Amino acid sequence: MRVMVNGVPLYFDVEGAELVPDGGTLRKKPTLLLLHGGPGFDHASFKPAFAGLSDYAQVIYLDHRGQGRSGGEERSLWTLAQWADDVKAFCDALGIEKPFVLGNSFGGFVAMEYMRRHPGHAAGIILSSTAARMRLDLIVQAFERRGGPAIGRAAEEFWSDITADKVTDYAAKVMPVYTVKAPLDGPGRARSIVKPEVLEHFSGRDGEMWGMDYRDSLPNAASPVLVLCGDQDPITPWECSEEIIALLPKATSELHRFPDCGHGTFRDDPTGTFDLIRQFMGV
Repeated sequence: MRVMVNGVPLYFDVEGAELVPDGGTLRKKPTLLLLHGGPGFDHASFKPAFAGLSDYAQVIYLDHRGQGRSGGEERSLWTLAQWADDVKAFCDALGIEKPFVLGNSFGGFVAMEYMRRHPGHAAGIILSSTAARMRLDLIVQAFERRGGPAIGRAAEEFWSDITADKVTDYAAKVMPVYTVKAPLDGPGRARSIVKPEVLEHFSGRDGEMWGMDYRDSLPNAASPVLVLCGDQDPITPWECSEEIIALLPKATSELHRFPDCGHGTFRDDPTGTFDLIRQFMGV
């Protein structure tokens, strides 16, 4: 399905009804809006894992502007500000009030920008395997811990100067160490639509990713925040989540660091991850 948002058609999919029979009434379930990683990937990495939450929430998958099945080819609008404003406008277009918004990896960057630009709009924010800023030194160290010196060098070469033509090789050589127990649903999978030009635009040498820094805005978070990270995550190392939680309001924020888990804890420990999400949503 598609809906016009800020002048472009955004693709979304839904699992679970919003209103469900409960005795003689219809009970409204919370909405869980999922923001995928990348950039340049799509929502497919959340499927089928998040289907298990559809008994407790209406789960909505969204492809960001310029990615997946969504429109929006204007590169000047491939920015965190635009992607975040699209989240708010998407909710407005569909009449979604007080969603829980989960951002995984790059989706977490968008979620933090959405928190900053639209404070209090969300019932809660889930920051999954993400970072308030990207530090190449921590990334290289984490890849070396996870895969050894050769993997560390390959990661440093890629992230120091990302170009679209490098993505396929990086995916084959380096992305297998992103997770510990479960294979990563990364580029090249038949069910995913991959647009490496978006990754190059955002994460290349002069891309917005390297100037991104949410340390000033996190203390002002107006919604409760759940931070999830894996202690074996090489691309958004656990140190990044520790930095995030140290800056968030203590009364309304919590961090869970999963042992023996990599990037996107829902991949390596779906049961533990989804139990925490359910508790956070109060269902």
